[in-house]
Amino acid sequence: MNTNNGFNNEYEFVKYLNGKKIKELNPLFQDLFEYLYPYESMDSTISCWRNHYPQKTDIMVRVNKVIKGISIKMGSRNSVHVEPISEFIHFLIENNISRESVIGYLKYHYADGTTNGSGGVRKSAADYKINHQAEIDKINKELKNGKLLKKAMDRFVLKGNNSEYSIDALIWGDVNDFLWLSKYDIGEIIMHKAANYSSSIHFSSLVVQPKNRCLNYNPKYEKDRYCIQVKWYSLFDDIIELIYIKNYQFFQDDHVNSLQ
Repeated sequence: MNTNNGFNNEYEFVKYLNGKKIKELNPLFQDLFEYLYPYESMDSTISCWRNHYPQKTDIMVRVNKVIKGISIKMGSRNSVHVEPISEFIHFLIENNISRESVIGYLKYHYADGTTNGSGGVRKSAADYKINHQAEIDKINKELKNGKLLKKAMDRFVLKGNNSEYSIDALIWGDVNDFLWLSKYDIGEIIMHKAANYSSSIHFSSLVVQPKNRCLNYNPKYEKDRYCIQVKWYSLFDDIIELIYIKNYQFFQDDHVNSLQ
């Protein structure tokens, strides 16, 4: 996704929400605000502004004295987190990932035969996997630990590593057509998909990769080799699946109740 498109989309949400009363919102937003502010009057006025700090919350929404934080995504191949590889490695070590897997991740990340990016021949992820898939699978086996997944979810999606506060909701789409998840929905998805297979390094649905492998040695992107990027490639599909599951459960519960 183009960064400018993302910023513009966030400003569209701010423009749409700021100064409106809850009762003036379109049905999509009314559903979201019923969740965020279940005890507020429909006549309450909304204040909304963009968060200018580099945190997971993209826009802040206030109704009376209650402030909620919302993360906004759009398009495909959604990036949810970027950080220096050194910080990510510390995160793995702090969470008792084995030395073998830490070294294995570094080799996967640089894919040039080294653990520091100094090798002369760089491989694409696809080429690297040809001879190293078993090593990747072994790393992933460690990363699906439930306690670690909760910490990864906080770091990569909900809080980041520079905020004490979690987002309250995540929106995918634009002001006229969007889907949304509560932070509890996100936890449900991540834990439900913990055992899903991927040929890439991943924490459930969250795929970890270099920000740029820089296979063409372009100096403009060389620094990006030393950052990890977390992608939620299946975000839209995961939201749709959760909606289907919830609707199915609601139908089943309603059917059972009607028979009692």
